[in-house]
Amino acid sequence: MCGRFTITHPDEAIARLFDAVIGNDLPPVPRFNVCPTTQVAVVTSDGGARRLRAMRWGFIPQWYKAPNDGPLIINARADTVAVKPAFREAVRARRCIVPASGFYEWQEVEGRKLPWYFSRVDGEPMAFAGVWQRWGEMDTVAIVSTDAGPGMHGLHHREAVVLERADWPLWLGEAGHGAAVLMKASAEGVLRCHRVDVRVNSNRAEGAELIEPLSA
Repeated sequence: MCGRFTITHPDEAIARLFDAVIGNDLPPVPRFNVCPTTQVAVVTSDGGARRLRAMRWGFIPQWYKAPNDGPLIINARADTVAVKPAFREAVRARRCIVPASGFYEWQEVEGRKLPWYFSRVDGEPMAFAGVWQRWGEMDTVAIVSTDAGPGMHGLHHREAVVLERADWPLWLGEAGHGAAVLMKASAEGVLRCHRVDVRVNSNRAEGAELIEPLSA
């Protein structure tokens, strides 16, 4: 799954990468500890016109009477996203991409949660597959997760779906149907990781030191 991530690339660089128009409501960057319920930058496409816009990370189904009317939904499982009432319309009509520079995952060792930081081997930003939902006047997003692949090195049984550049048009609905095949784990050699300090366990922690490799 994906419960925390970073976005350290400038908005302008992300917009160029995705060929998107920048919105005027994006949260400030860099951010080294992006947490659920905060605003995140999201790429959407309307008829091929892409926008980089802000959304709340935490998908709110239409039947919620308040944002906290039910469980906090930050991930959508690839194996059920097409059939669950909360997501089935969104995955057909409102797919999006959540740009990230990297993400954190935790390994449980003898009752302790030890954090690891993941990024792309090629140093490029990640493109998380997402689905979004308008709730009232607020746009909300969930990141699609799938069974972990070799890039997770056995640290967790789930991982976020990281889309490759060639697949962005299909996921965004610009290249016809068949996006379901993209909801899979990253291939071996795409991700790299290293241990980081437990300071990131706090959702109030921030700063570039959070992603520095842990000293031996």
